[in-house]
Amino acid sequence: MTSPEEPDTAGQTLAGLPLAGRPLAGRPDGYPVEFEADVVLRDGATAHLRPITPDDAELLVEFYARVSEQSKYYRFFAPYPQLSDRDVARFTQVDYHDRLALIVTVADAMIGVGRYERTGRRTAEVAFLIEDAHQGRGLGQLLLEHLAQAAREHGITRFVAEVLPDNRKMITVFTEAGYKVAREFEDGVIMVEFDIAPTDTSFSVMQAREQRSEALSIARLLTPASVAVIGASRREGTIGNALLRNLRDGGFPGRLYAVNTDTKAEEIDGVPAYGTIRDVDDTVDLAVVAVPAEAVVDVVLDCAAKGVRGLVVVSSGFAEVGPEGRRRQRRLVGLARSYGMRVIGPNALGVINTASGVSLNATLSPLMPSPGRVAFFCQSGALGVSILADMVGRGLGLSSFVSAGNRADVSGNDLMQYWYSDESTEVVLLYLESLGNPRKFSRVARRLARRKPVIALKSGRATQGVPLGHTVRRSHLPAATVDSLFRQSGLIGVDTTGELFDVAQLLAHQPLPKGRRVAIVSNSDALTLLALDTMAGCGLDVAGEPHTLSADASATDFSEALTAVIADDQVHSVVVIFTPPVQSNVAEVAQVLAAAAAGSDKPVLSTFLASRSVPEQLRVPDEHGGAARGSIPSFLSPQYAVGALAKATQYAEWRQRADDQIPVLPDIDSAGAEDFVQEFLQRHPAGADLDDADRQRLLSFYDISVLPAFPVLSADEAVARAADLGYEVILKATAEQWRMRPDLADIWRHIHDEDDMREAWAEMTRTFGVASDPARAQFVVQKMAPPGVPVVISAQEDVAFGPVVSFGLSGVATDLLGDRSYRMPPLTTADAAEMVREVRAAPLLYGYRGSDPVDIAAIENLLHRVSRLTLELEEVVRLDLRSVLVAATGATVLDTTIRIAPNEKPRQDMPARRLT
Repeated sequence: MTSPEEPDTAGQTLAGLPLAGRPLAGRPDGYPVEFEADVVLRDGATAHLRPITPDDAELLVEFYARVSEQSKYYRFFAPYPQLSDRDVARFTQVDYHDRLALIVTVADAMIGVGRYERTGRRTAEVAFLIEDAHQGRGLGQLLLEHLAQAAREHGITRFVAEVLPDNRKMITVFTEAGYKVAREFEDGVIMVEFDIAPTDTSFSVMQAREQRSEALSIARLLTPASVAVIGASRREGTIGNALLRNLRDGGFPGRLYAVNTDTKAEEIDGVPAYGTIRDVDDTVDLAVVAVPAEAVVDVVLDCAAKGVRGLVVVSSGFAEVGPEGRRRQRRLVGLARSYGMRVIGPNALGVINTASGVSLNATLSPLMPSPGRVAFFCQSGALGVSILADMVGRGLGLSSFVSAGNRADVSGNDLMQYWYSDESTEVVLLYLESLGNPRKFSRVARRLARRKPVIALKSGRATQGVPLGHTVRRSHLPAATVDSLFRQSGLIGVDTTGELFDVAQLLAHQPLPKGRRVAIVSNSDALTLLALDTMAGCGLDVAGEPHTLSADASATDFSEALTAVIADDQVHSVVVIFTPPVQSNVAEVAQVLAAAAAGSDKPVLSTFLASRSVPEQLRVPDEHGGAARGSIPSFLSPQYAVGALAKATQYAEWRQRADDQIPVLPDIDSAGAEDFVQEFLQRHPAGADLDDADRQRLLSFYDISVLPAFPVLSADEAVARAADLGYEVILKATAEQWRMRPDLADIWRHIHDEDDMREAWAEMTRTFGVASDPARAQFVVQKMAPPGVPVVISAQEDVAFGPVVSFGLSGVATDLLGDRSYRMPPLTTADAAEMVREVRAAPLLYGYRGSDPVDIAAIENLLHRVSRLTLELEEVVRLDLRSVLVAATGATVLDTTIRIAPNEKPRQDMPARRLT
């Protein structure tokens, strides 16, 4: 009942189509707007995916008429030339629960449809039909992903399908989705059946397809064969003139066109000119738009009719100017995506690609950096200009550059997907003013950082500020969360643009360090001390004694010292400090440095004459005359050199981690937990805090045990409960206003008998001033736990980041200092280990001042279980294991709070691919 995926059909254009996105006359009851998504197809073009409605009847009939007879036969197992009115009604009228159909549209046309229909409590039959002209573009896989996600939300766990034996392409769609597929042959039909729960394999398949398609969508923007500047002008000082001139003077070898509705000339500055892009008598791959904001929508429609593949919108006047601009921006992106185009901008500086045969400078900056191995993404146009100037000044070669402006469509996530497979790029730089989808950012960055270093500068971390024009979900998490996300993802976080380029300068030219031991070769005592101080602060170790030479050391002296340290297996990196003596021997020393570093697998960096770049004397020239790998970078001072080396070393250690898997946890009942949450929400539709019994039950699904605590309202109740427990108990005040008060003891420990309990009761009710009303202190009796170190493990569902797990030691001082570590689930074994070790109070867990070390593995086990719970149950908006006592063996959870509430905004990084 499915259609095949045939080889890709390229070159589809949509000239003459009406306004895209035929408006829905009205969404029917139960219409799941959350299932709508813009998607990227296999060839990099975009499309819109949404649930079908009764108003799509005409759209369906038109679509079916374009489908070949063979595809119809594959779908219905018999000749089926046209749909009856009854068929149309049945296919377009669904309940969005037991019967769901999703359609894919480009412009005003339906190009594919997939549906499921429930056949049992947990089972549904799935079927697809793809227009022949669009087969091979990955629609079947996309529809399967989105249908599976929707089905899971409605309690369906298994898909079945009937496929004709010669429909091999559709069988491949199922088998290559990453699910474990069972097949049986019955009555001339292959019966396909598989569970649709996400697996590591299915998620890996989805990520690989996502990376390829999103990378292709960016390649369409960065490698055009023809470019049109819309709004081009011959008037000096105008944006249109600057764009046209920079493209022409930058050496773009492709076809270049100038478009201006007011021009009647045949050329502008030697470039063929046209009144509209529709008039260009050639294909146009990329349109660079510099017209007033209110005219951009018409330009998009003209570009769609022309078959343009992508847009760079330099025009301002969008979300950065207020509500009307935001509406205009949403219209721009919606139209462009519906016609298959990606958008960089609006309010963008533009794009650069220095690759051989491309030489594209579609920016407002006249500076065209030399070709190199460093790629750069930023959002600010003004900063982009200074960044390019700084790169040119340092001689740092560039592979590609994108300034995304308001980042309404193309984001840093998209560029990282492109640079992952771009052979011209070896180092990636990110200047981020906001994170549109932190979960996807973390996932994509982590994958890229495994292959290439990614250096990131995030502005607004302290204030959580977001620039005008950036539409993002506002996080309520502390600023430290962003730093933790960077560490978890393997990103090299920096604090200044200078540091950004310092680290890039090192990583673009030298290998990664294999350890923390650094040798220093210097002819300046004072600068050597500065280097040593910086190393101590950065956590780097000195390899032996520094090789401090005399101020007038000769080239031979440097050669002998360098030969020794580079040959030493105990040395992982080398810092060379050279200040010229009165009798300058610069050329000789430079030759020695270059010769010693040549072929070394250890990074060698310098403060050579206090220059900031790769000095000519230390340069290994590449084919463009720039600095190739093996060149020795120089820094203004030893502090900058060592700081950059420390960042590179931390990244190298992250890359070298072997134990970096998500652990398999025994005794997890995910289905039972999900059923419990749904049952709880039926009792509490608006959400509520869980009582003690419900908390115990929910945590038990993840094999987290809590030491029972029993509320008591009088001394007699406390005595009776303690007797039931066999004494060796505590009496604890649990009211929030008394917890963690440093001036009050809220726990009375080591209660052995009735006399102890009555003494404890009298003293604590007097201390808290609640002798006449003990209920105000909310006392509980609890069995004594083994002695240990108290820690706190928490999880919070954030509207931007999704689930975030934190760890810290208990105590007021820890709270005041914000001594917490944060990670986003899922946690690898290395993530959990780092969370425990990176808090400043961690020495208390490892035998501080003679105390017994605690069971670190027990803490990590709890972190993994809390991570798994909060990842699977997004309705758990807050979970605190707010008192966990970790002993030498094991950990005891003493106190918890949990809140469950409806999910008002779905997480942004779902198992099905979508543009966000």
